[in-house]
Amino acid sequence: MKTKFLFFVLLGFSLSTFAQEEIPVQKYTAHNKGKFFVMWGGNRDTYSDSDVNFRGKDYNFTVNNMTAHDKPKGWHVDYINPANMTIPQTNLRLGYFFSDHYSVTIGVDHMKYVMTQNQIANVTGNINLPADDPASIYNGEYNNRPVDMSQGGAKEGGYDNGTTPVNGPAFLMYEHTDGLNYINTEVSRFDDISKLFSLPNIDKVQINLTEGLGAGVLYPKTNTTLLGKERHDDFHVSGYGVSAKAGLNITFFKHFYIQGELKGGYINMQDIRTTTSNEDKASQDFFFFQKIIAVGGIFRI
Repeated sequence: MKTKFLFFVLLGFSLSTFAQEEIPVQKYTAHNKGKFFVMWGGNRDTYSDSDVNFRGKDYNFTVNNMTAHDKPKGWHVDYINPANMTIPQTNLRLGYFFSDHYSVTIGVDHMKYVMTQNQIANVTGNINLPADDPASIYNGEYNNRPVDMSQGGAKEGGYDNGTTPVNGPAFLMYEHTDGLNYINTEVSRFDDISKLFSLPNIDKVQINLTEGLGAGVLYPKTNTTLLGKERHDDFHVSGYGVSAKAGLNITFFKHFYIQGELKGGYINMQDIRTTTSNEDKASQDFFFFQKIIAVGGIFRI
């Protein structure tokens, strides 16, 4: 009897000890180091006014405080249609977590920049095209002269109201719509803030705060109609950009997420191709602000 009693005491003690030493199951989302991720989304953009210099063999002038806007597609199937994915304003990013809190990424912010048509902007510089060029109606010295960007320049005798030409090609139409491509790398920090929302299981729903810094090159395809010249219309490395962002990431079932970001930055392009002639170039710099919504996946290989 004593032997049986001792056996059951020892068995209970062993089971109790094993239960105390049992290692808890680690949540997949508790650690990020070694994970890869990819995201795809869309953006809306705003731009600061910009002084844009246009120069070539027979002209050198600056459009002061040019205004511009983006060209949104809205909610459209083109965002997921492989044949038309570059038509809307999109964001593609690939990344890797080299620690639990920090990641490095490479991506493309496909923005669109369109000069506001029918704006009146002041122009400074000179135009001296050959007399047989239809755009020679714009010849002259410009000293902070107001010009209708889509119609023409302020020139006595050739215009019906001082700013609009009676005949002749458009003075200027200017856009980076294929697009204003910011190819950049970012280093970002992620912090799990799920406890603030009392989420019971972060492997089902996890909320993260993210911030990051980025830098890269501008690779636009610029569409310019300048003084009636044939446009260049091809991709060209034109300058550089730097940026900073903050966002909120919501991850579902360990591997899928939706992420919203606010990103601001500075772009400087000193080598923009405008026409088929290598002598014709433009330069500008400006600030931008992006609002981004994206979906993505995160996984270990």
